[in-house]
Amino acid sequence: MSTQHWRKSTFSTDNSGGDDCVEVTVLPDGLIGLRDSKHPDAGHLTFPRPEMAAWLQAARTGELDDLC
Repeated sequence: MSTQHWRKSTFSTDNSGGDDCVEVTVLPDGLIGLRDSKHPDAGHLTFPRPEMAAWLQAARTGELDDLC
C-alpha cells in the first residue's frame, strides 16, 4: 500500500454516483502520479511536472474538448 497522499478533484464526491475519478500525488522524486481511484492498487502513470502542467493548461483552455 502506498504511503503517498493521493487526492481527488474537488469536483469528485462520493454521493455523485459518478465513476470517472482520478487521483493525483507528488511522488518522492518530484514526479506527478496519476491513478484510477476505483483501482488504486492497479498502478499509476507518472508525469514530469512540466508535462502535467501542459496537460492541465490544455484541459483548462478547451484544447482537448474534441477528444470527448
